[in-house]
Amino acid sequence: MTKLSVNINKVATIRNARGGNTPDVLKFAVDCERFGAQGITVHPRPDERHIRYADALAIKPLIGVEYNIEGNPKGISKSRPYGFIDLVKEIRPAQVTLVPDAEGVLTSNAGWDTVKNQDYLRDVVKEFKACGIRVSIFIDANPQMIEMAAKTGTDRVELYTEAYAREYPAGREAAIAPFVEAAKVARDCGLGLNAGHDLSLENLTYFHQQIPWCDEVSIGHALISDALYLGIEETIHRYLECLK
Repeated sequence: MTKLSVNINKVATIRNARGGNTPDVLKFAVDCERFGAQGITVHPRPDERHIRYADALAIKPLIGVEYNIEGNPKGISKSRPYGFIDLVKEIRPAQVTLVPDAEGVLTSNAGWDTVKNQDYLRDVVKEFKACGIRVSIFIDANPQMIEMAAKTGTDRVELYTEAYAREYPAGREAAIAPFVEAAKVARDCGLGLNAGHDLSLENLTYFHQQIPWCDEVSIGHALISDALYLGIEETIHRYLECLK
């Protein structure tokens, strides 16, 4: 079964636009679990423009589903005296997803070059796994990069699916083809498989049909946008239906 992890960054974006605590990010995480989500994802960035380091810390004891923290291990908080690695090691979530965000990017826009960053990633993976944290590496649908990711000792890779979502309206068969190939390579390498970025009610069912062995999808922007019309409970139910 492919699990649904809800990325709640956009909820924090709305809260931060006005200050205060509306909407309540912590309550939202709890409610997502109550409505059926099988995981909660947060992606704290150094500028804390959405999820704050304090949010990430506060969420952990409130939820019983898998907690996934995404981010660049080189990130340093601008409001707290430590960085991303320190945060994750303090929280000890079920999973950490390593994302090569550059400073100032609007959103994640590329996977790791696991050739150039092989030694660095191996060290980071080892550090997190020593704490009992499952590690996933955010990666493009590139067989070579997946094979080299496996050499770092990571448990999983997360396929960066923006290209699939972008090409889907023009032809879903062509759009999914490189991702099926990449997913097979990951499976052959003994890696678990996650996926995320621009997956939606429009394209998720077909993705799941073609790659049913995907362990987890992490969805935020589209899901929170749908919830503005449908409500969060109904939205989560519809995404879960796509994964049946």
